[in-house]
Amino acid sequence: MSETLFRRLLIMVALIFCGALLVLAGPPLLENPDIIGAFAAGFVNPFAAGYATDVILCWVILAIWVLFERQRYQIRGGWLALVLGIVPGVAVGFALYLLMRQRQLKGSGIV
Repeated sequence: MSETLFRRLLIMVALIFCGALLVLAGPPLLENPDIIGAFAAGFVNPFAAGYATDVILCWVILAIWVLFERQRYQIRGGWLALVLGIVPGVAVGFALYLLMRQRQLKGSGIV
């Protein structure tokens, strides 16, 4: 896979997620702007709770990776990926981190 295709696919998936989140969660959140209630709704049944737990732990893994690579490879800007991993979601934060990481590692000569 070429680097260009890799970048485009990451951006496309992040944008698809943002669109889906806007369509699926936007109207109910505008109707009732209770952020805590919206978070709790992710645990409404065992299946949703499983997926919500997976997403939360994926964010934790991303945070560990960002902190590790900040120290090991001096990757900068990972904090932005962590913030975007919370809002709008891990798909966006993870994609952003991969793009930033690729650019910085390529510029440093490591990759």
